[in-house]
Amino acid sequence: MNDRTSNERSALVRLAREQIGRSRGDWRWGAALGLFMLAFCGFLFGVSLTERPSVVDAGLFTKAYYSLGLFVVGGLDIGTPTGGPLAGRVMLWIAYFGAPVLTASAVIEAVARIISPRPWQLRRIRNHVVVVGTVPLVDNYLRALRRRAPRTPVVVVDEQIEPVRRQELEQEFNVTVVTGDITHDFLIRALRLHRARRVVLLGHGDFQSYEAASRMLAQYPRLQSRIVLRCHNLRFIRALQETAIARQCVTFNSYHLAASGLVRDHLIDHFRRTDLPDVVVIAGFGRFGQTVLEEMQDHARREISTLALIDIDATRRVLVAEEQRRIDGSYRKEVLEGDISHPEVWRRLEASVDLAESSPTVILGTGNIEENLRAALWIKRKYPNALVFSRTTDISRLALEVGAEHGINYFSIRQLVEEHIPDDWLE
Repeated sequence: MNDRTSNERSALVRLAREQIGRSRGDWRWGAALGLFMLAFCGFLFGVSLTERPSVVDAGLFTKAYYSLGLFVVGGLDIGTPTGGPLAGRVMLWIAYFGAPVLTASAVIEAVARIISPRPWQLRRIRNHVVVVGTVPLVDNYLRALRRRAPRTPVVVVDEQIEPVRRQELEQEFNVTVVTGDITHDFLIRALRLHRARRVVLLGHGDFQSYEAASRMLAQYPRLQSRIVLRCHNLRFIRALQETAIARQCVTFNSYHLAASGLVRDHLIDHFRRTDLPDVVVIAGFGRFGQTVLEEMQDHARREISTLALIDIDATRRVLVAEEQRRIDGSYRKEVLEGDISHPEVWRRLEASVDLAESSPTVILGTGNIEENLRAALWIKRKYPNALVFSRTTDISRLALEVGAEHGINYFSIRQLVEEHIPDDWLE
């Protein structure tokens, strides 16, 4: 399915939801009109009332008045239907029961809306943080925020939230969960963003996040520099980095946070301990591998003598990175295209790079956690002198145990992100 078809389908789904939402409020008007007509027709057919027998001879306005009165007091003041044809009495009895029930349901719903915790909290909320999205990264941000500011009001917004996920967020992090499309102006106003401390956009859609930020800033210019926006697509965030919306927001990619943490906390000290420039192997040159290289070039460019890049699409990705000037060091560069599970890739690497010399750094950063683990064990057995890093997505007890046993450094992307969230994002 192409993007255009997907967008059209999403638009139709949103339109259908809006129509359904409107129809839920409209049905009472139709029911009220129907019950009114039943009562009015019953009076027109000649049905009388035990406490108001004169209604039979009354005018149309009087009959209409009594018909409307059924919605307020039912038949308590005017008595019950009597006389007239059976059909008229049946219609009037239906109105007698239906009108008070309809009124009561509307009153109950109104009261429920007034005392509902979410609307009440949003009406009085201030100095709060709005987090958009329910992806796992949201948990990392909320944990860091609660350690820093346990009492700060937080509102989490997403278009669709499973009941279990909603309960988890509410109980685990003490937040208010709201369901809705953050690009809708009504929801933006309902979130009281003029009183918000910060907005953190962590949803799946990159374009939707930028669109939401644009709409928020148009309504509330004071949010400038208070909107933190995560962009999943590296090329997209680079393409928009010179735009006004990017300058008014704090934009980031989660891999950047993880990569900067890995380089600053682990790699730089290792490079400084070695006497000569180092050999660095990055196996997996996707978003994470590219950001690791960017961080090394920013903070340890002179510490690298040889850089080997391994990826199943290595040639194209290196060309893209060079086009965007993300690879510009004077070190020797080796590009090997292939899967890290294929022995031939490592044979070609061994033919061009001596991993047995000094203490090379090998970073296994592919999205295949099992292959990272297998390759890390193989490399460490063959080259015990190597400093091996292996990536996992979340914290893995298995990876930590295997790493401690075999001298492999395992790192979790989500843990690195959580540990390196800037302090000013939590204030």
